Amino acid sequence: MASPQSPSKMSAPIDQARVCQLFAEPARIAPSDFLRREIATRMFERLALVKNSPQQVLDAGCGIGTDLAQLQKTYPAAQVLGVDAVPAMLAAAGGGNQAPRSFLSRLLPAKSGIDLLCADFGQLPLGPNSIDLVWSNLALHWHPQPDRVFAEWRRVLRVDGLLMFSNFGPDTFRELRNAFAAMDETPHTLPFVDMHDFGDQLVEAGFTTPVMDMEQITVTYDTAQALLADVRAFGGNPLATRRRGLVGRAAWQRMLDALEAQRRPDGKLGLSFEVIYGHAFRPAPKVTAAGEAIVRFQPRPQPPRPE
Repeated sequence: MASPQSPSKMSAPIDQARVCQLFAEPARIAPSDFLRREIATRMFERLALVKNSPQQVLDAGCGIGTDLAQLQKTYPAAQVLGVDAVPAMLAAAGGGNQAPRSFLSRLLPAKSGIDLLCADFGQLPLGPNSIDLVWSNLALHWHPQPDRVFAEWRRVLRVDGLLMFSNFGPDTFRELRNAFAAMDETPHTLPFVDMHDFGDQLVEAGFTTPVMDMEQITVTYDTAQALLADVRAFGGNPLATRRRGLVGRAAWQRMLDALEAQRRPDGKLGLSFEVIYGHAFRPAPKVTAAGEAIVRFQPRPQPPRPE
């Protein structure tokens, strides 16, 4: 498990302050919400297959809070906490029909409803063993150190607590990545992490029985301008290594020409999304805090006595 002092094995040069800037205007992000809603629907279908009754649910990277209402509907007796690092997103989440309660209400036992908290979901101001279900929809790829996020999510989960998340994989935006390669060598999209690496990191962080699966979703567009508008709505480029300054007209045209060259037989421009789904449980500890092994004895079933 990564410690705060050890280097992260999956660090990416993501500027977290830049991420907050890119998401500071919810109206700019709203046109891309169609895909988040579709993926949330598919996540809830997967969640329905898991038999659990959480009392405390965390939506890590809740954005404008659309998933919060569905989580509360699914678990009406649960306290649902939405966490996001962008105040404007939480302000939008608090403007719904369900008014969020104050942060202090989280301290009260057996409380149901929705609360909101502004924080980095990779460094949660929550105690250990305080959450039964961690839910995260298309948020993990915005963090520069996802392996440390897994360790943090495990810390706040109770024993047998469930983690369920989705994020983009390496084939996301591949058409755009190919087009930008005709313009320059500067990275213009996030270095999305492979599904198998996430599975390995879940195990290393201390989760058990991780289940990973992936699907490809292609969205089609009539024009390059519409495609690029949606890419910007999905967040944009938060890399610290991103190109600064304006792009020349000739270079931009090379990118557009390379994008146009990828039109499909039906005349549409395609934009690929590799969507990764994962879930795992926090197991019971095998050693104490002092490093002593925990041995659990299960009584042997007794044979029935003859009458």
